[in-house]
Amino acid sequence: MPNLIAAENISLALGTNQVLDGVSLGIGTGDRIGVVGRNGGGKSTLLRVLAGTQPIDSGRVTRVGGLTIGMLSQDDRLDPAATVAVATLGDRAEHEWAGDARVRDILRGLLGGVGFASVGGPEAVVGSKSGGERRRVALAKLLIDDPDLLLLDEPTNHLDVEGVQWLAEHLVRHRGRPGNAFVTITHDRWFLDAVADHTWEVVDGRVEQYDGGYAAYVLAKNERARVAAATEDRRQNLLRKELAWLRRGAPARTSKPRFRIDAANELIKGEPEPRDDVELVRFATTRLGKDVIDLIDATVEVGGRRLLDKQTWRLAPGERTGIVGVNGAGKSTVLRVIDGSRPLDAGKRKQGRTVELAFLTQEVRELQAYDGMRVIDAITEVKSFIMLGGKEVSASSLAKRLGFSGPRQQTRVGDLSGGERRRLQLLRLLMTEPNVLLLDEPTNDLDIETLTSLEDVLDGWAGTLVVVSHDRYLLERMCDRQIALLGDGKLRDLPGGVEQYLELHAAATESAAAQRATTATDAAPAASSAAEQREARKEMARIERTLGKLADQEEKLHAALVEAATDPVRATELDGQLRAIHTQRAELEERWLEVGELAE
Repeated sequence: MPNLIAAENISLALGTNQVLDGVSLGIGTGDRIGVVGRNGGGKSTLLRVLAGTQPIDSGRVTRVGGLTIGMLSQDDRLDPAATVAVATLGDRAEHEWAGDARVRDILRGLLGGVGFASVGGPEAVVGSKSGGERRRVALAKLLIDDPDLLLLDEPTNHLDVEGVQWLAEHLVRHRGRPGNAFVTITHDRWFLDAVADHTWEVVDGRVEQYDGGYAAYVLAKNERARVAAATEDRRQNLLRKELAWLRRGAPARTSKPRFRIDAANELIKGEPEPRDDVELVRFATTRLGKDVIDLIDATVEVGGRRLLDKQTWRLAPGERTGIVGVNGAGKSTVLRVIDGSRPLDAGKRKQGRTVELAFLTQEVRELQAYDGMRVIDAITEVKSFIMLGGKEVSASSLAKRLGFSGPRQQTRVGDLSGGERRRLQLLRLLMTEPNVLLLDEPTNDLDIETLTSLEDVLDGWAGTLVVVSHDRYLLERMCDRQIALLGDGKLRDLPGGVEQYLELHAAATESAAAQRATTATDAAPAASSAAEQREARKEMARIERTLGKLADQEEKLHAALVEAATDPVRATELDGQLRAIHTQRAELEERWLEVGELAE
């Protein structure tokens, strides 16, 4: 296939760090490429080099004539004064984009449909949106513009499970055709497997290239390591034999050992299961007893919405459960209910006497108090040794397993990247030796290598684990049970895992759409009634007054969040209230549009 971009022997140093060192690669027409590597390893820099926004020290990057390139970076460059519709669609006429099935599909997949329901409507101002909402607007704009080469830096950030599934299907369907290509940086291993036909690993200034997605990359990387180890063993054997010959003073007849490259399944043949579930549950029961945390007839309401409606959930010793659901369904709120920081509106929460609970929230500002400390000191302040997998593990050893090398352990906390701060936050929790661990989106800011190390650490951890995540690979790897929040107030078991959840959610969405269509059809004849029109106008006025009150509440919550910057518990509570207001506002705006049709 002809190349859209060819890079020849490119090198780039940023400060004392050699980010790229004599790298040569090409992007062919129709290529779907995933990029992996450690945080800070140069992945985003590589994308900027390909886009032409980052100059290089040496080498050459050539692009075919007329090539259009679009890039989604970690920081959006949207005009804060623009409306959501203008930021997404530009100056396109309504008949132009509304008649394009591809554009409608993008709006439905990322922004809640042609009414922009999930970001506050078409006239909402970009500057008032959250970081996640702005990022979805930027991604939608990029996909609608449809450049020849698409460069995506962590596109799954701020997307729920449905959004990740939709994006994967869209990229495979629309971006694998001749004449275009895409390159995506991602730590979402399910997404990488779903979209990539090539994987690049950025490591130590090199770009190692593999065919296939994440599964093929892991197998190929292990095979390369095995062949390299065998080659080194052979070299060492020859050196030892040469030394023995020199000592004996007589020639030694040797033959080279033979090595066979096994098939991919031989790489894992005879390997034990990642976890000994029976042993871990036995040990967890010893530590926890029979009672962990019970939610009995639990009811939780936020902003007039009932997130839990008389639900009972009894967490068992050693249980490993993942929670999935759309954004705003109440997943983080459920974790706070389990934690006890969010009281129930009705029902009972019961906690076992031996429970030692740790909660990894999405907020890392709690580490600000340790900015002047070294990483290792911030960890040993909690504890110097813990028991993990039946063995005593030092703080330094555990830190090394989660990506903090010896020199990096001496770094000041204030100098850490976002991903490193997330790792440190988790390390401090693990050093408290909890027997109940709650993880809220633990994959945020973590690279694949760190995620794999985290899973390995938790494989030997005996306790009850509850995880909220949109990372399907992590959920299936770490959890034995999955529960869905579908917005109906129920906790629903998913024996079929995330696939079953997606089917249930799709069915619920279709049912709701059919109900709205029926309601609209039934209401249409009544629209000619003057009395009905007056009632519709009155309801519109009531909705507008409520929206005004919500706007005031939102402004106060934003101010309170600033004041609570050093109080993570209070900040988390305020964030939950803010999300509830966003959800209520979106529902009211959708209702206003429906009533507006009746009032005409």
